[in-house]
Amino acid sequence: MMGGEAWRFTLLGYPAGFARPLLLLLCLAGLVVAALGVLLAVRRRTRVAALLTERLAERLAPGVSVARPVAQSSMYGLGLLMLGVALAQPQCGSRSELVKRRGIDVVVALDASKSMLASDVQPSRLARAKLELTTLLDELKGDRVGIVAFAGEAFIQCPLTSDYAAAKLFLRAVEPEEMPQGGSNIGSALMLAQRMLLSTDRGAKDQVVVLLSDGEDTTGEVSEAVAALKEAGIQVLAVGIGGADGAPIPRYGPKGDFIDYVKDRDGNTVMTRMDASVLTEIAGETGGVFLHQPQGASMGEVVA
Repeated sequence: MMGGEAWRFTLLGYPAGFARPLLLLLCLAGLVVAALGVLLAVRRRTRVAALLTERLAERLAPGVSVARPVAQSSMYGLGLLMLGVALAQPQCGSRSELVKRRGIDVVVALDASKSMLASDVQPSRLARAKLELTTLLDELKGDRVGIVAFAGEAFIQCPLTSDYAAAKLFLRAVEPEEMPQGGSNIGSALMLAQRMLLSTDRGAKDQVVVLLSDGEDTTGEVSEAVAALKEAGIQVLAVGIGGADGAPIPRYGPKGDFIDYVKDRDGNTVMTRMDASVLTEIAGETGGVFLHQPQGASMGEVVA
């Protein structure tokens, strides 16, 4: 912020300070203007006195005086000084005010199954999901957020916190290769998200689950999780990641180099498609919404 860091001190036993202390330099400029005005007025009068006698000076240079320019420059200097003090935003005293804050508790269920490596959205489904979540974290103001990562099973990647920098740090560590079990268990992730929300204090104004997934589920446990969320009054905002046309799932080596695409038992390349019907059902049953922007970001609508 223009003006530098705040300057705090004690004045007559009271806390005081300036919010933008660098602007106090205008006060110095005011003193310089006043001093220059006085100096120039005196020098001008001195030169006239050296050339003319006092009687001739009054006749030939009647406008040459010291009082008028000194008064004028002093007023200019005083104006700059007062302007500098005002712009520096002087502050004195303090008071305590109790503020009760009730934000929203948000648990993000992030799909980290191998199908999220597909690149039908650039640079990949998982990278897009992380970008969407980062956008959400940048928009939250005092609300708590937690992250549940899931593939074949779900686990808490980040507990509920208002420390968004820490949440971003945990988010960067989510990778399909680090998942303990393959597959995609959306139901398990939703149940874990529900337990996280219900285990916290009831100070939150609302409780929401944001599901970032391509909708592919390999376990069939979604119905039970949706029923539990509906009973608890927790909405699910489902954000679809991926396209309906399908894309192959890449396989990478230990060093991140591309090896091949995942194939089935017959040697055919496995194609993964976003299942919008599953995500739409989850959102609809819990009173939430399903959002999908094939070439854009949906998180603005989630924030709204």
